[in-house]
Amino acid sequence: MNEAYVDLRGVRTWYGEAGQGPPLVMLHPGGVDSRVFAPNVEALAPHFHVWLPERRGHGRTPDTDDPSTYEVGAGDTIHFLEDVIGGAARMLGMSDGAIVALLVAKMRPDLVERLVFAGGVFHTGGWLPGVLVPPDAHASTLARKLYAMHTTGPRLTRDDLAAIRCRTLVITGDDDEMPHEHTVELYRSLPNSELAIVPGTSHGFLVEKPDLCNALLLDFFVRDPVRTFAPIRRA
Repeated sequence: MNEAYVDLRGVRTWYGEAGQGPPLVMLHPGGVDSRVFAPNVEALAPHFHVWLPERRGHGRTPDTDDPSTYEVGAGDTIHFLEDVIGGAARMLGMSDGAIVALLVAKMRPDLVERLVFAGGVFHTGGWLPGVLVPPDAHASTLARKLYAMHTTGPRLTRDDLAAIRCRTLVITGDDDEMPHEHTVELYRSLPNSELAIVPGTSHGFLVEKPDLCNALLLDFFVRDPVRTFAPIRRA
């Protein structure tokens, strides 16, 4: 794995890269960093040039004084695509990273070729009760900023989702942090979407069953959609 820093319009950002081929940008969850994708990069790198930027305050990217919002993360990601990738890419986002990637697809559809939306919500009301726990007085600045971000956003509507046209795989664990009804509403609202529920997993499905998830990811990123025999939604 190669690694470097880049100045994204004033934001010093660390990123890793591995493999060769078409660009694939992977956006990590909140509170962790790109190392969470270790079980997946090995399978994806033989097919893609994998890029692993770390967002503000995560991993090796220092925080800034600005509030943490999904929109800020999307803006930084757009700058990464423009300044480092040099154009459009396939994208995989996990949890908070999925929300950031979805906003990038909404704001700059020209930069997202295919999107995997893994374990995220399109509205802050989609998290199950008890998932968002208020930080205590001893919590870090980042923990407090993330809680504010989680409780105020995202707030996408069905009309917002209907305008996102890129081919999208919505993937979740069968015991994830959002109800399946929310995930299905997202799947039904995105006009060019596919749905996968990973059995026997939680919010950590990408690392709990990496072989199964990697097979799903490669099938989606490498192959074109099949012609189905008895389509209903896609008829």
